[in-house]
Amino acid sequence: MSAAAFERAPCGGLAVRVGGAQALLRAAGALWLAAARVLVVADLHFEKGSAYAARGQMLPPYDTGETLHRLAAEVEALRPAIIVFLGDSFHDGAGEARMAAPYVEALTGLARGRTLVWVVGNHDADGPAGLPGEVVDEVRLEGLTLRHEPRGGPQAGEAAGHLHPCARVTGPGRTVRRPCFVTDGQRIVLPAFGAYAGGLNIRDAAFAGLFAAPPLAVTLGPRQAQPIGWRRLVGD
Repeated sequence: MSAAAFERAPCGGLAVRVGGAQALLRAAGALWLAAARVLVVADLHFEKGSAYAARGQMLPPYDTGETLHRLAAEVEALRPAIIVFLGDSFHDGAGEARMAAPYVEALTGLARGRTLVWVVGNHDADGPAGLPGEVVDEVRLEGLTLRHEPRGGPQAGEAAGHLHPCARVTGPGRTVRRPCFVTDGQRIVLPAFGAYAGGLNIRDAAFAGLFAAPPLAVTLGPRQAQPIGWRRLVGD
């Protein structure tokens, strides 16, 4: 897949066809299916900070609020009819119970006038119990199968998360490592949307065999997403 397959959108995102579906890869790390007004985000890992604190590793307890702030900005900009959470929305099974009331209210507010779809992941296998929305193993929309973990081997029309892809590029005197989408035009793996989610280099063996052809990374930036060819990417 070449960078020519992408079309720059006024918002700074990149339009691309994935498995026949027209998708917009937003600079914030969300995938937008405009025809059905579907917003897709992966791996928010709500309450990761509080999970670490419970084990004695203190992190600033602001990750859930920051992630919700970024999600609310995407919702405000796009006005989706459906929001799909692509698994690992909570960092663990008790994360929903630890979530502060204002955050619960914010998520409940996002459900007004739209449908929330919670795809389950390995961190939140039962999905949320008290929040609005549907809990599913996977869902098919706009010709794409949206699931948490990518299936092995090439999978046309799949959009998944789980792997938290990041791209690393080196240049004269400078190295840049950023979260990214990774796609060959047939399937796509979304970056983690959560503030504390971290990332795995797409040159890692975990990505081997997922793509029928060398994929492109679409890195996230403050104002625009940027396509990076496979040959320019290096391991950690």
